Amino acid sequence: MKVVFASTPDQEQKIQELIQKFYSNVFPLYFTDNDIREFEQQRVLHTSTRHFEYFGTLKEAYQVIAGLQTLMAILESRPMSGKYEAIFFKNVQILQEFGLSFPFDYSHFCGERLPRNDLFSVYAKAANEMLV
Repeated sequence: MKVVFASTPDQEQKIQELIQKFYSNVFPLYFTDNDIREFEQQRVLHTSTRHFEYFGTLKEAYQVIAGLQTLMAILESRPMSGKYEAIFFKNVQILQEFGLSFPFDYSHFCGERLPRNDLFSVYAKAANEMLV
């Protein structure tokens, strides 16, 4: 008999938050709104109930969380360095093993990033918010 611990709703929520951060913090650095809209239609990093069954244990959920966090750290770093390429591919492979689509190559992110001060994106997080 083997005892495993099921993933918690908090872990599932954390995975959803990380995916949203990809769409609001990482993708706008490299892609246009039209590209990001296309990623949504292609279901890039899309999760469903079926996915949470794939990473239904604590260990698997933490692997997905760590993979997303690692990719985010690499892609937000300046400048992009070739020394992270192997780590990038390993974490993409982890996500794909759990059924998450991340159809990008390291070279997609090695070009020029969009300048932050000229960036206006529907997906980018607002610099400030006004509560009414």
